[in-house]
Amino acid sequence: MEIKEIKQKLSILKVLNYYGLKPDKNNMLRCPFHDDKTPSMKIYPETNTWTCFSSKCTAGTGDQIEMIQRQDKLNKHQAILKAKSLLNGSASLPVKSQAPAASTEPLKMFTSFKHALIRSPKAKDYAEKRHLNINRLEIGYNSGTTYKQMKHCIIFPLKNQSGDITSFYGRSILDKKNAKHYYTAGRTGLYPEHPKEETETLILTESIIDTATLLQYPEITNNYTILSLYGTNGLTDEHTQAIKELRNLKEIILFFDGDEAGIKATEKYSQELKPVINVKISIVQTPDNEDINSLSDGHEPEIYTHLLNNRKEFFLSTEKNLFETKEPKEPEELTEPEEPKELNNNQSSLFNPSNPDYITLTTNDLKITVLGGINLQQLDRLRITIKITHLSNSVRNNIDLYNIDQCDRFINKAAEKLETGTSTLNKAISELTDKLETYRLNKLEAQKISKPKDRILSEARKNKAIKYLSAPELLKRTNKDIGKTGMIGEENNRLLMYLIFTSRLRKQPLHIISLGGSGTGKTYLQEKISELIPEQEKKEITILSENAFYYFEKTELKHKLVLIEDMDGAEQVLYPLRELQSKKKISKTVPIKDSKGNLKTVSLDVEGPICLSGTTTRERLYEDNANRSILIYLDNSKEHKEQIMNYQRKLSACKINTKKEIEIKELFKDIQTVLKPVKVVNPYAEALKIPEHVFKPLRTNSHYLTFIETVTFYHQYQRQVKTDQETGEKYILTEIEDIEEANKLIKDVLLTKSDELTKTVRDFFESLKKWINRNKKQSFYSKELQERLRIYPMKVNRYLRELESRNFIRRIGGNRKKGYEYEIYRTEEYTKLQS
Repeated sequence: MEIKEIKQKLSILKVLNYYGLKPDKNNMLRCPFHDDKTPSMKIYPETNTWTCFSSKCTAGTGDQIEMIQRQDKLNKHQAILKAKSLLNGSASLPVKSQAPAASTEPLKMFTSFKHALIRSPKAKDYAEKRHLNINRLEIGYNSGTTYKQMKHCIIFPLKNQSGDITSFYGRSILDKKNAKHYYTAGRTGLYPEHPKEETETLILTESIIDTATLLQYPEITNNYTILSLYGTNGLTDEHTQAIKELRNLKEIILFFDGDEAGIKATEKYSQELKPVINVKISIVQTPDNEDINSLSDGHEPEIYTHLLNNRKEFFLSTEKNLFETKEPKEPEELTEPEEPKELNNNQSSLFNPSNPDYITLTTNDLKITVLGGINLQQLDRLRITIKITHLSNSVRNNIDLYNIDQCDRFINKAAEKLETGTSTLNKAISELTDKLETYRLNKLEAQKISKPKDRILSEARKNKAIKYLSAPELLKRTNKDIGKTGMIGEENNRLLMYLIFTSRLRKQPLHIISLGGSGTGKTYLQEKISELIPEQEKKEITILSENAFYYFEKTELKHKLVLIEDMDGAEQVLYPLRELQSKKKISKTVPIKDSKGNLKTVSLDVEGPICLSGTTTRERLYEDNANRSILIYLDNSKEHKEQIMNYQRKLSACKINTKKEIEIKELFKDIQTVLKPVKVVNPYAEALKIPEHVFKPLRTNSHYLTFIETVTFYHQYQRQVKTDQETGEKYILTEIEDIEEANKLIKDVLLTKSDELTKTVRDFFESLKKWINRNKKQSFYSKELQERLRIYPMKVNRYLRELESRNFIRRIGGNRKKGYEYEIYRTEEYTKLQS
């Protein structure tokens, strides 16, 4: 049985039950891996994973296998065998060669080290100087008060195969130049841990601080597993054995220091590992006299991905001690460069930026290469990694071309190594600086040009759009024509979403979140309706960091439609988006250096309002965003699916007039362009009152009134524009017909927002009541529902727990073995809510 199959069939709840652990109604329990007085471990039955959120615990996140591994102190292979036995009912069988339990003393000690780090300004300052983020890394500090060894050291834990801390590595913070390193006597364990069995690409670094540096960057950890050696002679038997056990391993990458010792160690371990572990060996060429951690000074994290992407494969030579790597082809050999090569006036040099990560300048005597490209955003500096070749000699370094002292020192040293004149180098560096400045400015201009231009309408197209908006039965025609753009079904939802997207033009836009299971068409609906909005009026987000959101231009998002395809992939930006929804602006103060190197602060302001649209399968997870939005649930009926599949068949058979679909989409974009900001006054607003028992009435009432105003706003060419005599402001009035239309569209939405239960649980409960009435039953067992309603057991149990916690049903008998018996406690509440 494959591991994947085991994880699919074995639920985390079954594993917890085996160890006598039972989560509460919120799926929380006391963590079994530390002294937990209040529940700090969250169980996720949908994904069969768990996470301990306590700062006192090092367990972190895991799945069913890791729960077994930690509970029984087993290695990965033994835990998999135990998982199989749980599946086939033979869990009482003993596990062979069980790993000995580790002492809890190192864990307690390291917990005190972590607290000491938080309390020590000196230790935190040292960590900051070495670019070690104490919030992302598992590190501590030994002040020497309770543990005399490794005094005044930053502490890193070493772990055994079961993930338990067995030893420590310490790095003194007292003297960086002569920093002393310490290990626990009789050292065992690896850093950061033994590689996981599924590892395919493994990076070996020379030191623990180098590994810690790389662990901070998701773009590295998402693609590679990282393991630290203990110096240039620090490949231990424990390392070798751990690597041999990686059955899926395809490549080992040696990322050592760029000094003589690092180069020798790279050659040594390449030749030692290749015959023993028959996988690809690759070598990262670290810049001269640099190491992984030192590259953090003056470089963006992209330097690591650049170096890793340009690694070279190692080959064993037939000649003894010959160190060979496979040279990649240089960009000059490309037959079709992306950009033309640029010649200067006297034809003596050649500038080639065709590969942005390998820019070259060739003169009569020199070839200069800029490795890793240049930063396009920081215009106050021009930091590069440079390689200069003269005859058969080469020199590499990283310098800031805007720092005259750095340039002078580099030119003098390079001239000596390359055996050429300083005047020649000075001229070449000056020319390179000019070329790179021009190249950077051109790239920035190209980015600006790529933004969508404002939509300019001819008089005929403008009149056609206005005529469409002026004709009777506007909403009925709009909904019908949306169906002609390829948007099949979802008649209510599609018109509702279109009007909400239109509200972006108003001072108080609405927001919408589409909910439904995977494959129900949430993204499809959002994409099809967003195609009716002009390109310059919308902004699509897939993955974006929270800080990046503050670097939009001040008015770049103002009155824009912001689309999130999947809210699970954009969790980092949900907070600034909420601020834009509520406060209609976000602001962040950041420190920068002026031209003299003095620190000052600047404010980054981004203005709204925005209209936000997103999709998700998990309503509760994004409750803060959901409260600010109108929620719609997708039609998952068989009839709707058949409609879509029938359209797909016709499309495949070329029986759909796609040209006509495009014409209608362009008409809708024209309609959106001719709509003008105008104030809406609803004279009936005081008479529109929602029932007082409605759930979260304040926001629900606001959404209801705003939606009515949006319907009026869309009818602006059918309303008389009036003028406020006191302020001179133009406005239009809501009519009774607007309220009637709005009520039809938003009735189900308001009902769902008013319900205590989520839509999926409500649908289950209503089906349950119908089944009870149809079969004239007074009570029911949970096992009956799984078969009768054709719902997975885990879902049934989850729904029943939700209903029981909210007093919709109550347990009246039964037991865990036979199943529990329930009766319905609240039968008429939904009918009252609907009325």
